[in-house]
Amino acid sequence: PATIKLYEVLKKLNYNVCTGQKYYSKYLDEQILLRDRTNLISENTRIDIIEKAKDRKNELVIFDDGLQDKSLNYDLKIVCFDANKWIGNGQLIPSGPLREKLSSLKKYDIIFLKDQNSNIDNIKEIIKKNNSLIEIFQTTIQLVNINKFDLSQKYLIFSGIGNPESFKNNLKKNNFDIIKEIIFPDHYEYKKNDVEEIRSEAKKYGAKIITTEKDYVKIKKINPEDINFIQIDLKFNDETKLVNFIEKKINEKY
Repeated sequence: PATIKLYEVLKKLNYNVCTGQKYYSKYLDEQILLRDRTNLISENTRIDIIEKAKDRKNELVIFDDGLQDKSLNYDLKIVCFDANKWIGNGQLIPSGPLREKLSSLKKYDIIFLKDQNSNIDNIKEIIKKNNSLIEIFQTTIQLVNINKFDLSQKYLIFSGIGNPESFKNNLKKNNFDIIKEIIFPDHYEYKKNDVEEIRSEAKKYGAKIITTEKDYVKIKKINPEDINFIQIDLKFNDETKLVNFIEKKINEKY
């Protein structure tokens, strides 16, 4: 969602922009979404993506999930946090949720801080201690197609994403009556019997079935009949400030 939203913001500013994601066969769900919603370039290396973008006369490339590639010196580096999960136990993967130590924030320019919680001021203070110059932009998730759902119904939800808790919480926040949740591993490849078992469970509870858009693109090839997905959009609490910051950074570089 952050990549798609950034793409939309930069398009509005009339930049010839594309998104880039290194090709991994297990990330095809993300690539299908990015291809549908943005101008995606996917190649075996990020250098190849940049070369292709230059050939196409793109002015900017937004890389989805590329900060750990140290072969590139990005002009603008953005880190995303979920304020509700924050840094968890503060440990690195696999002991905790962090890909890098928190002190790495000193190398980055922007933080997207999703959602609000009572500890938000403390979170911002910790971020600023690690990098006093970093800009923090709070974001929220909006359910784009909520009007197509009957909130008086019971729902079974399933997902195979990195943060299933966020998916469930966003539905509950919008008054969905979730009677059952089924969680699969991130980037799970669904099989026909998975879908049949999901339907069987939903029938037991007399529930309708909802999944994420990312999961839906995977089950489309099996049989998506009677399974709906939630389409989400990222909203910046202060989009004007973000636009001004990005334009200032681009002007400094070029």
